[in-house]
Amino acid sequence: MPKSTLTAEQIVRTAIELLDAEGLDGLNMRGLGKRLDAAATAMYWHVKSKDNLVRLAADEVWNEIELPDLDGLDWRAAAVDMATGLHAMLTRHPWLVQALAGYLHYGPGKSRHDEHLLAVYEAAGLSGAEADRAAAATFMLALGSAVGASATIALSRRIGVDGGDPEERMRETIAEASAIATRFPRLRARLETASADYNAAAADGSFEFGLATFLDGLELRLKA
Repeated sequence: MPKSTLTAEQIVRTAIELLDAEGLDGLNMRGLGKRLDAAATAMYWHVKSKDNLVRLAADEVWNEIELPDLDGLDWRAAAVDMATGLHAMLTRHPWLVQALAGYLHYGPGKSRHDEHLLAVYEAAGLSGAEADRAAAATFMLALGSAVGASATIALSRRIGVDGGDPEERMRETIAEASAIATRFPRLRARLETASADYNAAAADGSFEFGLATFLDGLELRLKA
């Protein structure tokens, strides 16, 4: 694709596809140029640097989160919708969880989300620092719940690059972790259950449980 017809928007969308497929380590200007049939120099012309490209790609995916109509929903339903949308977005783009730790993040996509989330908690009756804390707690809850899946994907990719078998390595790791866990009575009891997979059981529904518990507590604070 000639530089004259290439746009920053095309580069960002293609970068997101590449990041979804190969993670942060798989993103480079040469590989991106091949996907777009353009020279690597054309990438730099439009997006300046890899760091800036990651920032642009990260900000773009925030636009995937739907903003609930505050006139049609009560504040709690709106908070659930936004938190669920955020968690789903982080799960779809596991590279973003890693990028949050090593890249700057700002832009209209994230600001659009943050503005609306503050409006949700203001509709609940919070103001100022309280609304800020509620919004931050929602983000940390969604992020924390998405970390495990992101780490698993990143580890599998790294093992594959090193020439190993990701599934075999994960089985070995689980076996080693289970052997250590049996030294502790509560963990041992869960390992001895029929499913013998308490990690999966704990993860299943943990985000929904945490969100409901947080909002229950917030409602009690508001009533008090």
